[in-house]
Amino acid sequence: MAVQDPLEFVATLPRLNHPDGSRIRALVVDDEPQLSDLVRMGLQLAGWEVSVAGDGPSAVRLARDTRPDVLVLDVMMPGFDGVEALGRIRAFTPDVPALFLTAKDAVSDRISGLAAGGDDYVTKPFSMEELLLRLCRLVQRSGAAAARTAELVVGDLVMNLDTREVSRGGEQVQLTTTEFDLLHYLMDNPRTVLSKGQILDHVWNYDFGGHNNIVELYISYLRKKIDAGREAMIHTVRGAGYVLKPAG
Repeated sequence: MAVQDPLEFVATLPRLNHPDGSRIRALVVDDEPQLSDLVRMGLQLAGWEVSVAGDGPSAVRLARDTRPDVLVLDVMMPGFDGVEALGRIRAFTPDVPALFLTAKDAVSDRISGLAAGGDDYVTKPFSMEELLLRLCRLVQRSGAAAARTAELVVGDLVMNLDTREVSRGGEQVQLTTTEFDLLHYLMDNPRTVLSKGQILDHVWNYDFGGHNNIVELYISYLRKKIDAGREAMIHTVRGAGYVLKPAG
């Protein structure tokens, strides 16, 4: 199930969000924590919000709280199985698409899942690439998401991903490659507190030897170019990380 180069693969996925810019929400339900964590990490790398449950009753409770855009359900689970969980969740979110995880040789599981209204299935052990692609397609077909345009907008800050141009309040901002990548990550996750570790993983794509001060350094560079002489958009959350949000 491992992805050989997850960062490179995730970069090829369609970048999806809701029409209002908020992130796609997924609920992953499986009683194998290691498997759930792998799926969660893959979806989070793609920019999705992910909730995880280990049994049927917990899945229904989380679905009520988070209103996911897509479900990933193991057929065989404690409490009650994925088929029953889907039925109960569909009682209050009737249109949510669902992908079932089934044992490779359990044809009956696949049939029961699809008969119960499942939209797709993947057999264990599975390719993470295939799972992520199938989930993207389910969300696209459901109409919950719109493909991200070439332009990111947060307040009066605008980034064009094709031309790599950035402006604030209509004034061009010149950024280095690393500054652009850092701002891209912040703008891709507006109003979300991002830790130094998350920023290192996404912007530098490798372990920087624990020297989190590189993040502080580049945040200071960005502030001088984005916030200088204007109301601040980049904020430090003490002990947690950094957040970009519209001024005002």
